[in-house]
Amino acid sequence: MSDAEKEKSAPVDARVPPVAVWQVLEKLKGQELIDWRVAEVKNRPSVKERNLDMGFPFGWYPVMLSSELEAGVAKPLRYFSTDLAIWRGMDGRVRMLDAYCKHLGAHLGHGGRVSGNLLECPFHAWRYDGEEGVVKEIPYARAIPPQVKRKCTRTWHVKEANRWVWMWYHPQDVAPLWEVVELPEASNPEWTDFEVYEWNVWGSLQNMAENGVDFAHFQFIHGTANMPKAEMRWSDWGRGADVRAKMGTPQGEVDGCISFDTVGPGQNWTRFTGISETLLVACLTPVEQDHIHARFCFTQPKSQTEGPMAGLARAMIKDICKQFDQDKVVWDRQRFEPNPIICDGDGPIPQFRRHYSRFYAKPDGGPDAGKVEPLKVAS
Repeated sequence: MSDAEKEKSAPVDARVPPVAVWQVLEKLKGQELIDWRVAEVKNRPSVKERNLDMGFPFGWYPVMLSSELEAGVAKPLRYFSTDLAIWRGMDGRVRMLDAYCKHLGAHLGHGGRVSGNLLECPFHAWRYDGEEGVVKEIPYARAIPPQVKRKCTRTWHVKEANRWVWMWYHPQDVAPLWEVVELPEASNPEWTDFEVYEWNVWGSLQNMAENGVDFAHFQFIHGTANMPKAEMRWSDWGRGADVRAKMGTPQGEVDGCISFDTVGPGQNWTRFTGISETLLVACLTPVEQDHIHARFCFTQPKSQTEGPMAGLARAMIKDICKQFDQDKVVWDRQRFEPNPIICDGDGPIPQFRRHYSRFYAKPDGGPDAGKVEPLKVAS
């Protein structure tokens, strides 16, 4: 074969030239990139100026890895503009309360001690029950005040699944309307332990979720080789899509599929096939109305990570994180547009918004799980 023929038959690097947001990221490497991912964005406009004062959508949300909470340990959390105390009793069960003691206001998660299955206040050792939300014991008192012998603090529904502790959030304390979906890869011994990456996103959970149906941005933010094609799925509490696109690699274009699913706003997972088989559990939980705590948990088949494809498997995770970095550049300063101007090719953004609106509780007492209006999707 001649040199000209070899050149013609050689794989062509199909990666597109860098796009605009890469200019923000190209000099961030190593620890500097890690620090940028979690650093606060200073001087950002207010929640009201950015139209982010819409409240929090209800659902199950991940708060911490199960492995981060040992039996007999209590920790502080803050999510949904609320200070929380979480602990694992000596029976192995996780419980969570609003953080402040009804006695003199000490934070139960900072210095609080687990006493059997009760949470003991660090100030005067009042001991709270995690199911009933009552004070069960006051070691130095002859009698427990009647105000705290009945429910006196909010208890939160918690569940462990997929190696995470989940909390159910609803502003009116409505009981859970669906269950957390179990992902078989998360407990499969033939798949790796989670590899975890962390970000703080200074924006709206709804804007982030809308990104998943904004198919046009894949080309201009992430540099896909062409405009992706998607097959959408919708249900009462869930949605998903199979997004098929040509992936640019140094060896040419590869047919890839990104299959994502969500149940409620808080449980999100994506399966990547084509280049390297990967499950991403995307853990996105609101701290404030303009602050999302984001953690990406990756697992892959051990046969893939330990074999000749190991380098490609690592590169896959690195590239997914890079795509999230690219989106974060926009999200950190993005406002919510309640009446966006949409053109053809944008993806089903109006349908997404109609679907997502059901997760905002009504002031008069919340949704009726049995009367969710069917979603009409344009062909």
